[in-house]
Amino acid sequence: MIKFGVFSDILLVHNLHSIPSVHRNYITSLLFALRTTQQLKRYVSKYSELVRREAEKNKSQWKTMGPAKVAVPSPNDFLQKRSKEPKLAPKKKEQEGEKLLPLSVPGRTYHPVIRIKKNFIYKNAVAVIRGKPKNPRHFCVDTRQGDKYLLEPSGLFPKYIRKKNYGVIPKYVTRRNEEMKRAEEEYQASVLEELKKKAMKTLSEEERTDILKALKKNWEEVNRAFQTLPVLTDTRYKRMQKEELELKLQQLEHRKSVVGGGGGGGGG
Repeated sequence: MIKFGVFSDILLVHNLHSIPSVHRNYITSLLFALRTTQQLKRYVSKYSELVRREAEKNKSQWKTMGPAKVAVPSPNDFLQKRSKEPKLAPKKKEQEGEKLLPLSVPGRTYHPVIRIKKNFIYKNAVAVIRGKPKNPRHFCVDTRQGDKYLLEPSGLFPKYIRKKNYGVIPKYVTRRNEEMKRAEEEYQASVLEELKKKAMKTLSEEERTDILKALKKNWEEVNRAFQTLPVLTDTRYKRMQKEELELKLQQLEHRKSVVGGGGGGGGG
């Protein structure tokens, strides 16, 4: 399929009019018209040279690949030791108008200390002559080949039982035992004090009889309720009610024995 632009269509129509009418309907006439349009010169802008010169002038040689030539470092500029450490500022020179401090001059009575040279060889020889000889170290031989080891760190030498404080109780243990004994005494004293506070007071005879009458009355009421219970306890509620009444009777009998001095639980 052949496509044509507007300009090429105008040229094609112009060329077709120049072809005789006899050959105007053949495909060869169309190809001849296309060939004549392709031979025409294309449009060229008059600013093309100017644009090309501007692009060449603004173009950098090392825009993407780096500079063309790189300076080689000098062998004299090698890295030296401590060259990167911070350096102190240079000392300022004394100004002309600034007065200097007076020098400390020793007095007339000052006598310098004269250092005497020591003969260390003679001193060491005297120390060796006057020194006590070292005690021989105790060894233990355990094989026939003569293998030996020190006796003191092995645990076979009785050096601990020969101590002055061997068998003596340490001070921190005695101090801790005294603190524990003191705490136990304080606890016993607090318990006795609490028992004295909660101790039963002595009742008068009138109060005692009143309490016994009230306990007896309560016991009779609970006993009456207990006697009215059915004989057959086939349900859970009946068993619970019976146990509750028995517990109340036991508590009342105990109180009566405490107040009355051993009175039984008979009901009247």
